[in-house]
Amino acid sequence: MMKMMKMVIVSLLIGIVLGSCTNTSQKTTDPIEEKVQTLIGQMTFEEKLGQLVQTNYHGEPEDWKEQLAEGKIGSFLNLSSVEYANEVQRIVVEESRLGIPLLVGRDVIHGFNTVFPIPLGMASSWSPELAEGAMKIAAREASANGINWTFAPMIDVSWDPRWGRIAETCGEDPYLTSVLGAAMVKGYQGTDPSEEGRIAACAKHFVGYGMSEAGRDYNTTYIPEALLRNVHLRPFKAAADAGCLTFMSAFNDLNGVPTSGNYFTLRTILRDEWKYDGMVVSDWASIQQQIVHGYTETETDAAEKSIKAGVDMEMASRCYDNLPALLEAGKIDVALINESVANILRIKFKLGLFNNPYTDVTLKDKVILTDENLDYARKVARGSMVLLKNEKQTLPLNKTSKVALIGPMTNAPHDQMGTWVFDGDEKNSITPLTSFTDVLGKNLNYAIGLEYSRDKSKAGFAKAIAAAKKSDVIVLLVGEESGLSGEANSRAIIDLPGIQSELLRELNQLNKPLVLVVMAGRPLGIGADIELADAVLYAWHPGTMAGPALTDLIFGDYSPSGKLPITFVKGAGQIPFYYYRKNTGKPTDPERMTYIDDIPRNSKQLSLGFTSMHIDYGITPLYPFGYGMTYTTFEYGDVKLSSKELTKNGELKATCTLTNTGNTKAEEIVQLYVRDLFGSLTRPIKELKGFQKVELAPGESKELTFTITAKDLEFYNGEEYLTEAGDFNLWIAKDSDSGEFVSFAFVNE
Repeated sequence: MMKMMKMVIVSLLIGIVLGSCTNTSQKTTDPIEEKVQTLIGQMTFEEKLGQLVQTNYHGEPEDWKEQLAEGKIGSFLNLSSVEYANEVQRIVVEESRLGIPLLVGRDVIHGFNTVFPIPLGMASSWSPELAEGAMKIAAREASANGINWTFAPMIDVSWDPRWGRIAETCGEDPYLTSVLGAAMVKGYQGTDPSEEGRIAACAKHFVGYGMSEAGRDYNTTYIPEALLRNVHLRPFKAAADAGCLTFMSAFNDLNGVPTSGNYFTLRTILRDEWKYDGMVVSDWASIQQQIVHGYTETETDAAEKSIKAGVDMEMASRCYDNLPALLEAGKIDVALINESVANILRIKFKLGLFNNPYTDVTLKDKVILTDENLDYARKVARGSMVLLKNEKQTLPLNKTSKVALIGPMTNAPHDQMGTWVFDGDEKNSITPLTSFTDVLGKNLNYAIGLEYSRDKSKAGFAKAIAAAKKSDVIVLLVGEESGLSGEANSRAIIDLPGIQSELLRELNQLNKPLVLVVMAGRPLGIGADIELADAVLYAWHPGTMAGPALTDLIFGDYSPSGKLPITFVKGAGQIPFYYYRKNTGKPTDPERMTYIDDIPRNSKQLSLGFTSMHIDYGITPLYPFGYGMTYTTFEYGDVKLSSKELTKNGELKATCTLTNTGNTKAEEIVQLYVRDLFGSLTRPIKELKGFQKVELAPGESKELTFTITAKDLEFYNGEEYLTEAGDFNLWIAKDSDSGEFVSFAFVNE
């Protein structure tokens, strides 16, 4: 009763005491804004500073009681239980002067207890609906544990599979990342973030983190403004437009300025241009790390840079303890502090924490790892897997076949969950071994071959070969352990680790149908390995339900439908390779490519011509962006345009008939690409502008329509955003390397 009375009194005070507001410039009729400004007017300077602090939780609630009661902490991260979360909320609500509840943050990246595929895998579904549903479940499970804020989605665009954190991205394309990122925000927050089961999302890392030099995590990034705006800022603008409540500044320095103190990106773009009124939190100690970068000399300097740039809350480090000294020295104004406090309080009101800061402890038993959640995780995992090769219709397998199941990822319950699964428990994982056993029973011949992905011992080879010899078909599950990708886990050599390729070569010598399944956190350099297999299914790290999802596809209960959200390179020497690259002034004709082994001895220096290429890898990737096969075949009809011209205020419709010409019901992800042939800045050879997922029965056809407007053709030319008059090519195709283009002109009138 006392709890409820105090919350009612605080709410009444907030609604009545309007005259004490210290920042009259932000008066508004918005009821939340009125409450925010009223509460700021009641706060002491020390209480305001407390709201800017996020502390990593450890110990017992009693250990933090004094600081919480004095209003010195605005947020915790990594609380270990709903009971602890309720207790620390009770302390701030009932024992602090103003009763301001806490933001409780946690990395809920691709699931909580129910673990979904890594985001890069989820992006392979090209399904905003699946992504939204997965994050809705993740939010529901997390909120039942007292968490009200997640540090996701990660919407960095990256072109470098060496970078460990590429596992957390949605791939290489700003359009696809924008669509999926906005869907994930909606999944976490819903239309009303105060609803039960919703939590605040956080768009990270703002900005350019995915371009770390050489794929080394935390490394320097150099991104010209045009590239920054045309590629890396686009997903963040989409997240802001989707109502994402919080942003996170990144670790990297961008063009010489650390992003957690970068006035241009955080203040000029995010606040002034985009009018973003959410809250910005630093990444872990990234304010303090400006000293290590060599940008600031002291923690006081670091605090000044970040608060002026617009970082509202400091995660983990305590540079903001120096804000009183900066205020006293006249280097900052109290209005700057009030602005950050307002941004934080606004989120707490939008989450409904002032009305209900506590969590029903019985919810966990109702929403965690339910059959519904697990079924959905199975569905998302199915949609994320990409069929790369299927010679002689090796897949799907017959359930009456004798199958040899081999490899280090066959029974790796921890590794199949992937990176960033703090709350996933391997005991809940259903492995491929379990699912294959359920399907095949005595027809399964199992031998692990290698104990783990980096294992270099051949001790298990003999049993693996013996199992293969008495089977009709071999299914080999290879990849990389979850700990080889993710934060701080960058790799220079992106081939299969250990001696997995050697095991594959020995099994290949048996001349039996061989299915290769790869579970990994990045696109691996598996070109030579693919040549040894009859079918290849790229499963990423599929999460809790990896086993059932895999058998659903392997045995043909469903057809694979995933498409690559990132280019697969032939080897690390081809990095970076991305589909919307520039044409250059000396492009190579793929039909006239000469490779290193074809060059005669004593050739003249320039005998191959003056073109842009690698003489060993050529000019094509292993697999292009957007690539993926199904168990059927699709025929694309001719693309037809509603007009040969697009005007400034008009629209252009592009249509194409898609036909399932095979014998299996399946989904196809149809992609729309455009090329701007001439611009005031050179333009990419292709840009994704739309996609549709279509399910067709055998023999069924459907006409698909895409609509293009001037806004779709807009780009930043170094000075302004504009759509320039000129000629364009357009493709409707199965991937970024396919299809015949049609042409149209944009007329700026």
